[in-house]
Amino acid sequence: MQFEFLLEQVVNGLVLGGYYLLIALGLSLIFSVGGIVNLAHGAFYALGAYVFVELVKHLGFGASIVISPLAVALLGILFERFILRRFYTADPILSLLVTFGLAMVAEQAIRMIWGAAPVSTEIPQSFRGSVILGDFLFSRYRLLILAVIAVVLVAVWLLLHKTSFGRVVRAGIQRPDMVAALGIRLQPYMIAIVMLGVGMAALGGAFFAPITTVHPAMGAEIMTVAFVVVVIGGLGSFWGVVISALLVGVVRGIAIHFQPAAGEASIYILMFLVLLVRPRGLLGERIEKFE
Repeated sequence: MQFEFLLEQVVNGLVLGGYYLLIALGLSLIFSVGGIVNLAHGAFYALGAYVFVELVKHLGFGASIVISPLAVALLGILFERFILRRFYTADPILSLLVTFGLAMVAEQAIRMIWGAAPVSTEIPQSFRGSVILGDFLFSRYRLLILAVIAVVLVAVWLLLHKTSFGRVVRAGIQRPDMVAALGIRLQPYMIAIVMLGVGMAALGGAFFAPITTVHPAMGAEIMTVAFVVVVIGGLGSFWGVVISALLVGVVRGIAIHFQPAAGEASIYILMFLVLLVRPRGLLGERIEKFE
């Protein structure tokens, strides 16, 4: 029974890690290409959850889970065009201040529109209950989340490694000077990167809305863990962030199994140990800001 319960915690940790991955991967991509630490990233996660909760009342689960991240991704176009674009070549502290201020504005806007009280929605009927695999019991909805995260991960990897768009983005992360010398401007690619990043964050918010508390400060809460994941994985590394997110989720799940109060502390201890050995993170690369 002890081993079975521990394995369940590991699976739950993988779900939690996938949840972190959706947030942290977009955050890492935006920083790697644009050189901007987007402190407003959590606001798009919260917005995705709230839009989903609103839409699911009228359109059902299937349509809402698709439309809500797409709607937030389209909002990302305005975010990139009117805010981020002004700071690509500016002092990084300016983009930090602006995105921090925007996060605060977004949180208050959510309070004004939906109120300060938490809202909730239910797991769809078709995904309620559990799946029994041998002696193990797994939630159907959590298995669905794992499957969707796996599909998103493969799709993003294919986009970055098997398309001309991805080749330019990866070159821009590693050698922006060479990309500029070839006459390729990275700025237009940032629209797609920002849409992808905030869209994944909104998808995380939408999928986790039925199993977590949806409240105005949820975006600020997830940002701390997202930064821990990015730092552990290493800036500019796709697989670094993937490994880090899953590792953080599993470590937290196992820590909660042995000592529930240690769950939060375990991820910061993990970050300390990784940075002690690898200051750039697990698979971190050297980052340069493009002109």
